[in-house]
Amino acid sequence: MAPTKQAPTRQAITLKGSTNLVTEFFKYAANTILFQRGVYPADDFHMVKKYGQTVLVTQDLALENYLDKILKQVNKWLLTGAVTQLVLAIISKDSRVTMERWVFDINLVEQEQPTGASGSAPAKPESEIQAEIRNILKQIVSTVTFLPVIDEPTVFNILAYTSESADIPADEWVDTDPLAIEASKSQQVKLRSFSTDVHRIEAMVAYRYEG
Repeated sequence: MAPTKQAPTRQAITLKGSTNLVTEFFKYAANTILFQRGVYPADDFHMVKKYGQTVLVTQDLALENYLDKILKQVNKWLLTGAVTQLVLAIISKDSRVTMERWVFDINLVEQEQPTGASGSAPAKPESEIQAEIRNILKQIVSTVTFLPVIDEPTVFNILAYTSESADIPADEWVDTDPLAIEASKSQQVKLRSFSTDVHRIEAMVAYRYEG
């Protein structure tokens, strides 16, 4: 009698796998925002294929190194559950006024036990995760249809909100102003979210509106 083969079971994504996936998403989200909002010249970016679509990534070596350094630390914080929010703030170069705050809330997914069943809930397919990420990046691109035009030079800063127990390299990260926009001049738009078996990322953008 020939042995019967068991149907392959999908493995739930590990903490490390989810952490790497979320870190990579932040890399492409930051690049997309910096390109779409004109923080760096369009010529500084080149096209790459990712998540089944074309995304733009910086060719500016200094910016690439800066983002890589930040994301390496974010990766470590994600592994220990020490980071709860990342913010990319776009600031007027001359007045230092905050123009936009791109906010990414980071939550841990609670595994629900299926009623009347043994074992954990089925793993989320990676194709579904990538589709959710693809939709967020497309939405970031589409925000140019409603965000106010920024017609002045800008710079950006990345803020990380961490737990009190987080290990923070003193030579790389410092306590800083939240770079908030005054409530009377702020409009907010909730963006799409994505989740793995471990993390859920909720996105929104707040922008200065003087109208």
